Amino acid sequence: MTVKDVARRAGVSITAVSHALNGKGTLSAATREHIRAVADAMGYEADALARGLRRSTMGAVGLLLRSLDALGDYTPAGVDVFEKFVGAAASQALARGLSLMLVPDLTRAPVPPPAFSMDGYIVTNPHVDDPVVALLEKRSIPYVTYGRAPGRPDFPYWACEDDTASAQQVLAHLETAGAREIVLVQGTDPNSWNLVHEDVYRAWCARRATTPRLYELAEGAGVEGGVELAARIAADGVPDAVFCLTGRHAAGVQRGLRACGVDVPGRTLVATASDSEHARGAQPAISAVVLNPVDSAAALLDILQGLIAGERPEAPRVTKSLFRVRESTRR
Repeated sequence: MTVKDVARRAGVSITAVSHALNGKGTLSAATREHIRAVADAMGYEADALARGLRRSTMGAVGLLLRSLDALGDYTPAGVDVFEKFVGAAASQALARGLSLMLVPDLTRAPVPPPAFSMDGYIVTNPHVDDPVVALLEKRSIPYVTYGRAPGRPDFPYWACEDDTASAQQVLAHLETAGAREIVLVQGTDPNSWNLVHEDVYRAWCARRATTPRLYELAEGAGVEGGVELAARIAADGVPDAVFCLTGRHAAGVQRGLRACGVDVPGRTLVATASDSEHARGAQPAISAVVLNPVDSAAALLDILQGLIAGERPEAPRVTKSLFRVRESTRR
């Protein structure tokens, strides 16, 4: 497969193909997209090094952070869970003699030349019908997912903390503290993190014949989005507790409730499913689930190395998280 083949199939010049695949030149958006679509359909890899390396192992794996791809921000303020996971995955990979490469969304140009040369990939929090997952499968590149691949019950090669158990633990803690009506604030990304927590919450409400109160807030809305949402929650009726899936949302909701005159934890309890700098630094500090990036990264690399070796590794793997109770849920 050469650039000439792509040019012939697309009906353009070799230069046009080069410019389209490398993000150069003054091609129209339509022409650029047409050329890329043709190259992708033909399975063309622009980089000669990548073509050669795909024939043998590279000793390197890629890491795709789909939540940050969707957020459009790879350094969100106060969110340290991704940094912890990246650090854990990197040290675990080095201990196994592997290199780890952080790769942005593979469906968006420009794609780093070695991206399709990786021996395999860890994909964190893939979405429903995730195009990146589809691309990896099309190119027959082994991959594992941090969290279930939603809509893919037949895909076993994943590992993560037991989100179901931790969500149940948080809800049970809030109930023990006196909460009978609990609000759930979830994100908008269509990943298993949001979907699993919603399922657990709805089941909790059903068992208690309580009407669910769910609010969706885009992950990128951050603390200020939580502050604005708190006014809506209070206007709809102050609940006994609010369970936010992200730490930034929880910090914002708590701040907004207090601005509305709602005492936390005296009147309403606040907890989050993901610890963060904002949750720890809030006043009062917010009870949070502390994830387990070290064990989760190790499990993912175990599975991925087995797939790369052509084996059928034991999967899925579930690790344990820790629920840390702080002042926001102590009465």
